Amino acid sequence: MERTTTAAAVAALLAAAALGLAPHQAQAAPAPAAAVAADAPAASPELRFHDIPGSGGITLKGNVFTPAGAVSGRKYPLIVLPSSWGMPQIEYIAQARKLADSGYVVVSYTSRGFWLSGGQIEVAGPPDIADVSAVIDWALANSPADADHIGLGGVSYGAGISLLASAHDPRVKAVVAMSGWADLIESIYSGRTQHLQAAGMLGAAGYLTGRPGPELQSVLGDFLGSRLDREQQMIEWGRQRSAAEQVDRINANGTAVMLGNAWGDTIFPPNQYAKFYERLTGPKRLEFRPGDHATAEGTGLLGLPNDTWTNAHRWFDRYLKGERNGVDTEAPVQIKSRSDEGYEGYADWKSVGSGGNERLALSDSEHVFANVDSGANGGIIFLSSILDQFVKAPPTASIPLLPRAFAAVWQSERYDSARRVRGTVALHTTVTPTKADGTFVAYLYDVGPLGIGKLVSNAPYTFHGRAPGRAFGVDLELFSTAYDVPAGHRLALVIDTVDPLYIEHNPTGAQLTFSSSRSDPSYVSVPLREQ
Repeated sequence: MERTTTAAAVAALLAAAALGLAPHQAQAAPAPAAAVAADAPAASPELRFHDIPGSGGITLKGNVFTPAGAVSGRKYPLIVLPSSWGMPQIEYIAQARKLADSGYVVVSYTSRGFWLSGGQIEVAGPPDIADVSAVIDWALANSPADADHIGLGGVSYGAGISLLASAHDPRVKAVVAMSGWADLIESIYSGRTQHLQAAGMLGAAGYLTGRPGPELQSVLGDFLGSRLDREQQMIEWGRQRSAAEQVDRINANGTAVMLGNAWGDTIFPPNQYAKFYERLTGPKRLEFRPGDHATAEGTGLLGLPNDTWTNAHRWFDRYLKGERNGVDTEAPVQIKSRSDEGYEGYADWKSVGSGGNERLALSDSEHVFANVDSGANGGIIFLSSILDQFVKAPPTASIPLLPRAFAAVWQSERYDSARRVRGTVALHTTVTPTKADGTFVAYLYDVGPLGIGKLVSNAPYTFHGRAPGRAFGVDLELFSTAYDVPAGHRLALVIDTVDPLYIEHNPTGAQLTFSSSRSDPSYVSVPLREQ
């Protein structure tokens, strides 16, 4: 009953949010459309709304921008923008207009199953991928689009669809995927733990704005209902919708791929994008910034200045128009720390933590009782990371006051110099359970002189079918981040068993012991930026 109530609360939040945007962005997105209709000057790109034939005989609702004063017989590079989850095609109207201003034909459309587009929600399944090719075909036949210069782009759901479609349609030369996923399982089922608020948001937004297909209804029910007998089917379903499973095809096509995400993305955490980026062999770029899901590029959807969209335009200009604008000569990995405003450039992802790894030894054994939230948690979907993005206020906890019966705590000594955490923090420990199943969540905190800890990163871990009383090793990657720990502060690792972000699997009365030995020491490995 408690989990059902939590899911219902998440669904209520979704009514205002819709997955592709934060709540205030979702409400404001239609405004530019009215401005175009009423105030567009004669020299502006031409906008037309169209019914576009999708795959399988359905109709997709779309709009098309063509460059102002398009010359008869001349061809222009084409950019296709599938909509985000729960959003109509006018989502991209401000950016589509800007792209058309610079000489592109731009087609955006409402993804199948949502709003007035036909079909049912397939979650980037084969029909969605076929829709992209169908839209390209239609654009080539009905607009001055150039078949040799085609790009795809999108936010969230549109990003995931774009990556997958680029694996299947070799005509696609460039992709910009913002706040999307490359590995759907690692996104909402990392550590084999259901990301409750993320999955609840997906489901509620789907039901509010579209028509979930029977497969999605079944998978979502199994997922939120913890149907472990259906786990392998759920994993296979997710793999079929993950570009990470088709990276060889993307590489074979030579597609130029730009990826952008936020450190605090509570729908699609950054780790899976970083791993996918490293496997790409063609032209590529990776950008990480502070924020949550779609907040890093959200202002750009309103037509406001935005770094993510500026670089997206540069990416398309370089690989669809051939412009020598320098985007391909910059360091391909660009990140912004959560602690300051500057960008840092790196040659590749592994160089982000080029200062080496500092180990925090977890030498003392800790014993915790399960089923009680200690007060350490990852925050609230959207809200917490948005506060971190705009006012640098991540979730906090009073580390000295955490109840030790329900939270294991280890702390470093106070640092005499700043520690610039960059990349993926890793936990290695030994766990002894009293029950066969269980869940724990690891948190890394920046602890100030008064004992107040600011959340640096976290990640969940779930196990099933373990022998009670028998120890087993755990290696867990926390969500990647960039965070500066000031001099005079310390790092603390906290482990508890309950977090509202996740579904937990601790039976009543369960207990967990975290231990270390000389032959197998427990530790946290913290990657640091080179000084």
